[in-house]
Amino acid sequence: MRRLEPVLILAALLFSPRADADEGMWLFNRPPSKQLKDRYGFEPGKEWLEHVQKSCLRVSTGGSGSIVSADGLVMTNHHVASDILAKLSTKDNDLLARGFFAPTRAEEAKCPDVELLVLWNIEDVTERVMGAAVPSMSTAEAQGARRKMMAAIEQESKEKSGMQSEVVTLYQGGRYHLYQYKRFTDIRLVFAPDKQAAFFGGDNDNFEYPRYCLDVTFLRIYENDRPLRPDHFLKWSRKGCLEGDLVFVAGHPGRTERLFTNDHLEFLRDVQYPMSLLRLWRREVQLATFRGRSEEWARIAEDDFFGVQNSRKAYTGLMAGILDPAIMNEKAQAERRLKAFVWGDGERTAKWGDAWDRVADSQKTATEQYERFLALGRLGLALGSDLCGIAKDLVRATAEKEKPNTERLREYIDANLETLEFQLFSPAPIYPELEVDRIESHLSFMAELLGGGHELLKLALAGRSPRARAEELVSGCTLTEVENRRKLYEGGKSAVDTCSDPMIRFMKSLDPEARALRKLWEDKVDSPQREGYAKLAAAKFALEGENVYPDATFTLRLAYGTVKGYEENGQKVAPFTAIAGLYERCEQRNGVFPFNLDPRWVSARSKLHQDTPFNFVHTCDIIGGNSGSPTIDKKGEVVGLIFDGNIQSLVLDICYTDVQSRAVSVDSRALIEALRNVYGAGVIAEELLGSQP
Repeated sequence: MRRLEPVLILAALLFSPRADADEGMWLFNRPPSKQLKDRYGFEPGKEWLEHVQKSCLRVSTGGSGSIVSADGLVMTNHHVASDILAKLSTKDNDLLARGFFAPTRAEEAKCPDVELLVLWNIEDVTERVMGAAVPSMSTAEAQGARRKMMAAIEQESKEKSGMQSEVVTLYQGGRYHLYQYKRFTDIRLVFAPDKQAAFFGGDNDNFEYPRYCLDVTFLRIYENDRPLRPDHFLKWSRKGCLEGDLVFVAGHPGRTERLFTNDHLEFLRDVQYPMSLLRLWRREVQLATFRGRSEEWARIAEDDFFGVQNSRKAYTGLMAGILDPAIMNEKAQAERRLKAFVWGDGERTAKWGDAWDRVADSQKTATEQYERFLALGRLGLALGSDLCGIAKDLVRATAEKEKPNTERLREYIDANLETLEFQLFSPAPIYPELEVDRIESHLSFMAELLGGGHELLKLALAGRSPRARAEELVSGCTLTEVENRRKLYEGGKSAVDTCSDPMIRFMKSLDPEARALRKLWEDKVDSPQREGYAKLAAAKFALEGENVYPDATFTLRLAYGTVKGYEENGQKVAPFTAIAGLYERCEQRNGVFPFNLDPRWVSARSKLHQDTPFNFVHTCDIIGGNSGSPTIDKKGEVVGLIFDGNIQSLVLDICYTDVQSRAVSVDSRALIEALRNVYGAGVIAEELLGSQP
């Protein structure tokens, strides 16, 4: 992996975006209108913003998408939909590898447990949430009061609007907005290419450029068993884009840490990221071994393997950036400037002066508890296993539902139960062999973290080896049957308490320890951070004004930039690749995996326009979670589909640079060309272009 040049990022670390940079993951109710007007002479109007907002969606598998036809056709990435494809696959029909195409609506395949959420309304509820805490409360009590208010607002909104409702924490606690979503659950698979086309070059080319990937999947939303006729959808550009064009990305970036204090960044650098990499490296090796045992085991573990490889490479790139002294030094200088502003005035010091100490103290607790935190699967307790996750939800949901709504864990409040039940009763297949491997892996990792004599490990293993314990739990588990889950859920806490299923008993044994850790983490880590960062946000607003963007929160954001190449190792990297380059790359590598082509691409070569743009790069500010986002032009038309960033973009979690960092999109023209001339899916191309009703 190439090291980032420090000089390229030094100026990119201030809280406010640079005037000469295409920086920002902007809220739709606080768009970068001034920046766009000053720099590009374009100002998105309210209608433009509303149309784009209501044409985009969040995918429950962890990515983004957009509605791209009048009949509810949805575009996202192949790798965002890989979990869907894996669940619809069988031993004899591997959709993840081979792809899928439904020539008619009747042949579109219903997807298990997929939710698509379209952001419909946004309301600022900061005063209500902040007002729930009073000065006499401790830090933990104040955060508890805010959580209760958030639950009450969400339930009130759900009952009044009927929409999925979520109070989103912005600016690390400086603002709170209520997001109301239209929720769709009847989702059907329409088209996916073969994985070789979607992920050409494999892990070798991942986060690299030039690229030649058709990383796309098309789904369709149904309502009342009919294709959705959406209020808003994005039209398709027939012309695509050119070098220098202004483009936008509307999607759901997952998480950034650009507002973090230096102490917090040091915790990421010294504790969180190294331990995450340790876990990912060991799991990648284990999954490679598992996959090597048979073709079927390779198939059922493919989605896990891709996810681990992708995360490992992303963390490796991020560590390369955060270990650069230039980055940390510039962060420290920016922090000193803000401290000078706060501590230079008595009133400001009284209001905000202790913010840094609150965050620093929280990191001490986080460092002390992080091994235990990872050993229990962070705060989720799923341990990387589908069956553990199901059992955990049954144990906790039935217990939490007996409490008043505002007293529950947030994932089990009434406003979230519809989604919980949808996932809990999913008919998606569960593979016992993979479950054993997942649980054994986590129990072994727990031993490595805590030591063989730790009481928590003894409790988890119950006198057996990790392998024997995993086999015991999975072989006796009855939760693979949806009806068994439903009976326990509907039977409530008493049914779960008397259940003899070994996975239920396993989760019940770990739940008290996990709950105690969660409370400690919320009281000593999350709560002081919320208060500290809320003060820092207020100080930054006072210093720089409120025309700034918050860190990413896996909620809808708007980014902007231009189609633009860059220089690397003294060589110019052109912004576009072409279909001809795909075949050249294949031949350069002698067609050896992962640079081989599906026979459909081989036979279609003479039919394809070789100069058709395939992938392109631009300066839009994206991060993980943006995968599947549409790339659009000033008219709001689709010119591409986000699927990756280059290696230099991996530092974007903590800072922005547009010197070499680039977002990577599939070109809209390549998508049409491939649909028509490789996959025989011209009917989809015509729907996208609007010539079919």
